[in-house]
Amino acid sequence: MFAVIKTGGKQYRVAANDVLKIEKVAGEAGAVVSFAEVLAVGEGDRVDIGAPYVTGATVTAEVVEQGRGEKVIAFKKRRRQNSRRKRGHRQELTTVRIHEILTGGAQPAKAAPKAAKAVDAAAATAAPLFTAPAGAADDLTKIKGIGPVAKRQLAEQGITQFAQVAALTDADIELIDANMPFSAEQIADWREQAKAMTA
Repeated sequence: MFAVIKTGGKQYRVAANDVLKIEKVAGEAGAVVSFAEVLAVGEGDRVDIGAPYVTGATVTAEVVEQGRGEKVIAFKKRRRQNSRRKRGHRQELTTVRIHEILTGGAQPAKAAPKAAKAVDAAAATAAPLFTAPAGAADDLTKIKGIGPVAKRQLAEQGITQFAQVAALTDADIELIDANMPFSAEQIADWREQAKAMTA
């Protein structure tokens, strides 16, 4: 038996015991998650197509691990304008093993572990990379390359002042590069700009 499920804006053809990487879903390793958006279910020559989803069909899977995909670099340069922008992004992914394909409203045979009862709830917020200093936050958008979105992402990780950016070590830059959608080259450029602002 196979099924076509939709998750993270993508469609996947799956069968029992298949292992695949999908857009991140909440849950620790060993947790059981279910996918209710089943577009089709088939067995042999028979295929039931949903409109848009197959009524009463559910696919359950076990979370194998949480991880991130390879870094994708987006580079933009304007000729003769002394302008260039480089951004990196690593998509958060979840590796799952398909457990059961259920039809007719059947309930899964395997219950979720006690530690994963709240798998459908929002994942707990991870601790920020840095501790935000006391005092008012600076307008980091004054640094070329930091827009409102990047400013908010940095603030969420405890970076709120020019002095912090200026004091980033190479190890700090590697940490940000590994955990945030910014490249090491980009962060190093921000550090040099912040040093000039705080000199």
